[in-house]
Amino acid sequence: MDKEAIKLIVTGATICLGAIAPALSIGWIGSKGVDAIGRNPEAADKVTSSMILAIAFAEAIAIYALVVSLILYFV
Repeated sequence: MDKEAIKLIVTGATICLGAIAPALSIGWIGSKGVDAIGRNPEAADKVTSSMILAIAFAEAIAIYALVVSLILYFV
């Protein structure tokens, strides 16, 4: 394999592996948030705002993986 093929494989693997954990955590956060709202509907506003903040932090990890993969691709 030449250098360009290895670079493409590493770039693809980086973004794939870097997106798995955030995807699972966003699903888990959403599941727990809906479960909490189902148990206590009066606290829906607080749960929803905390859930959105936690999802944003989890999504930031996927963005970091994208940045790393782009750096690997272009350098």
